[in-house]
Amino acid sequence: MRWLLLKDLQILRRSPLLVVLLIVYPIVISLLIGFALSGGPSKPKIAVLNEIPTNQRTFDLGGRAVNADEYTARLFGSIDPTFVHTRADALKLVRDGRVLAAVILPADITEKLASGTQQATIEIAYNGEDAVKQRYVESVIRSRIADVNAALSKRFEQITVRYINLLLDGGSLNVFGRDLQVLGLTNAKKILDGAIASLPGGSPLRPALGQVDRFAAIAIQNLGASGAVLQSVSEPVRAQATNVAGSRRTPLDSYAVAVAVTVSLMFLTVLLASGLLALEREEHAFTRLVRGLVSRLGLLLEKIGLAALCSFTVTFGMVLALGAFFVELDWGRLPLWIVALAAGGIAFAAMGVAIGGVARELRAASLLAFLLALPVAFLALVPSGAVSSGLYDVVNGISAIFPFKPTLQALDAALNAGQRSIVGPLLHLLAVAVGYTVIARIALRRFG
Repeated sequence: MRWLLLKDLQILRRSPLLVVLLIVYPIVISLLIGFALSGGPSKPKIAVLNEIPTNQRTFDLGGRAVNADEYTARLFGSIDPTFVHTRADALKLVRDGRVLAAVILPADITEKLASGTQQATIEIAYNGEDAVKQRYVESVIRSRIADVNAALSKRFEQITVRYINLLLDGGSLNVFGRDLQVLGLTNAKKILDGAIASLPGGSPLRPALGQVDRFAAIAIQNLGASGAVLQSVSEPVRAQATNVAGSRRTPLDSYAVAVAVTVSLMFLTVLLASGLLALEREEHAFTRLVRGLVSRLGLLLEKIGLAALCSFTVTFGMVLALGAFFVELDWGRLPLWIVALAAGGIAFAAMGVAIGGVARELRAASLLAFLLALPVAFLALVPSGAVSSGLYDVVNGISAIFPFKPTLQALDAALNAGQRSIVGPLLHLLAVAVGYTVIARIALRRFG
């Protein structure tokens, strides 16, 4: 067994380009997938025409100065704005495809907002060449407009509450630059109560003034609750998130690390294990080896062990590098990382020798390993709810016979505290490894 291992290492040493490709290619693919999962889409490039005159960007809203630039900054927070000076320039950029959309802020927007009774309108022009990009841009702009509406709604709510408090308790009100004193219902009722008390008992004014007094009392009582009513109207529905799949949510960056490393482990191990076994037949070494030097099962175990060891070394280095420079990981869980990577490497190596045993030729084995790897990964990453329940059960059933999903689950559990137990995925990987080893052993009967 030792000499067989040394022979395989010599083969790898004689093909440094192949070794580099086996290491670099899966790492590049896995990192691309990981970055796609963890990184959001880039900011869309959008032309912006702000027609609001500079001297009109600050307007009065309920006696308080409001700067329109504060709200336009919210609107442009998720885009890459290209500021233009005319409407024609904005539309030309959209037609030429240099921007995905144009946002035009009309000159009268502050005037309408200051009125409190008119709805301001923003013009948006889209480039419809790419439907996917247009939908994304629409969602971004719609979301930012919702943020602006929420902020303005909050400001209007504050102004309305101030007016109600003024009506209730009285105070100073500025109208066209002049301060007017408002008596307020509370003070008016006190004056009215005093007036009623000073009247003679049989005065004919008492019933009429009593009606006014009761009206004032009802108005004071209901206006006092209007603040809570306005708050509930401005935010009628609140969302409270609850995670039912575990005690805490998996951080997206950590999950991206788990996906990236699992993809790299799969490609490297499966390609290496299948190639090493198929190479024995192409070099006519298989029949000589199994005549007495090593058993067929021993040959398979050696290939599995070597492929798993090589892939473990590379992927463990990936985890260390990602944890050191890019993502915050819990280093106290390092022993679990080792166990998950080792178990996944063994299962993928068993799958690789099964492919090599069935294909028998190096080129066929490499092609078959590559053709199987990507669909296996994509099936395992299909989320629940993305397809019908029946189809999802089929996808789960297919994923269960390959090592990718249990390896991802084991590595996710190893990287993130509070997730599912690592024991279940490890037992799954053990069963998968045994099953593929049996398939490979059967395939060796027609391997010579």
